[in-house]
Amino acid sequence: MGFNGEIAMKRMTLPIAVLALCLGSGWALARQDQGGTAAADRQFMMHAAQGGMAEVRLGQLASDHATADPVKQFGQRMVQDHSKANDELTQLAQRKGVDLPRELDAEHQATMDRLSKLSGSEFDRAYMSDMVRDHVEDVREFQRESRGAQDADLKAWVTKTLPTLQEHLRMARTIARQQGAGTVERSDGAGTGEGKK
Repeated sequence: MGFNGEIAMKRMTLPIAVLALCLGSGWALARQDQGGTAAADRQFMMHAAQGGMAEVRLGQLASDHATADPVKQFGQRMVQDHSKANDELTQLAQRKGVDLPRELDAEHQATMDRLSKLSGSEFDRAYMSDMVRDHVEDVREFQRESRGAQDADLKAWVTKTLPTLQEHLRMARTIARQQGAGTVERSDGAGTGEGKK
């Protein structure tokens, strides 16, 4: 290739390199919302907010409907711990420009409606069964986010909150067992086999 050929090649290479750089930047921006938070992190925050709000409302319901003291106490603990975590998440979301939901979604509202029709030991068993299932999912999601979060502040909050959720799961399993509650611990329908309906 002659001198002129090399110059022509360099002229073609530069625009291609610039185009590749722009496309790469565009892809990175597409993965972030306007506040600069990665889309996956934003989605996690929305889901965590829904779950946390549901835990508080269900905990309040347990305080009113439960018969067994351990179930009532667990409900009160849910209100206390999840209210604190929800407040922290709300403050974090505001700093990141993420608008969190303020009302329960259809799935969580359906759980509220179903449990609010129960009372006594029937409520105790159903509530604790739900709490085991919910916290298995919560722990799994928080563990995944603690490894994959792109936002450092979110990662720190997730890492700080995870041990509390793990403690909730241990408590829920113990109380569910005491109440004779059937539990399905995984969303794919597989569980421990213990106390399964």
